[in-house]
Amino acid sequence: MPAPHNPFKAALANKQPQIGCWMCFGETIGAELMTTANFDWLLVDGEHGPNDIRSITDQVRVVDPSNSHAVVRVPIGEDWVLKQVLDAGAQSVLVPMVDTGAQAEAIVRACRYAPDGVRGMGGYGARVTQFGAIPDYGTTANAQICVLVQAETRTAIENLDDILAVDGVDGVFIGPADLSADMGFPENPNAPEVQAVITDAIARIAAAGKAPGIITLSLEQAKTYLDLGATFVAVGIDTVILANAARTLSKDAKALIK
Repeated sequence: MPAPHNPFKAALANKQPQIGCWMCFGETIGAELMTTANFDWLLVDGEHGPNDIRSITDQVRVVDPSNSHAVVRVPIGEDWVLKQVLDAGAQSVLVPMVDTGAQAEAIVRACRYAPDGVRGMGGYGARVTQFGAIPDYGTTANAQICVLVQAETRTAIENLDDILAVDGVDGVFIGPADLSADMGFPENPNAPEVQAVITDAIARIAAAGKAPGIITLSLEQAKTYLDLGATFVAVGIDTVILANAARTLSKDAKALIK
């Protein structure tokens, strides 16, 4: 029995737009709630969310049976971090702060078994093989792992062609917040100068046959990015969705008091 098919990876390869949402609570119940929203993909945030390998595993576990696909953002592109997340059952990973082609190549190798990479062959006793129930996982997994890297600095944009040339990189996600800060426009990703770089980057990523990705909390802007060719677009953050809804409800309810 081979490794499970990765529908998200296939959708990106077929240029089918995928709408997603960030999950920053770090709690299984929150992830389970989010699966009822029918997003195409849900990001388990191991970089800025309060997560460790156990909470990441639990969230992947509840997302897996749903119509959404779990993408795990690791805190850093180290071999041992990627190994743990993949053995926990993640099929798609997003790696932050990738500035060079060499970094991207190392990340791809960390996500692949030998002879194509350096991922350790210890998954037989882990969740990823259903604890040994998928005997052919080690020989079939490489083709189903989706590797996404984040370009979020001026250096990454300068080296974008080198990153895009790396075989095994399925998509490049533009990080608008960090990119805008690095360009001298902190907290202002909508600055015209930043948007011009993002527009150009999306076009270059798509032209290279990779999937462009980005996050925005504006549906109007999401439509713009989709029209430009972005393939995986996140349109919300679970903590922000709850906070905004709660604040609005509190304000509106208190307005009832005369």
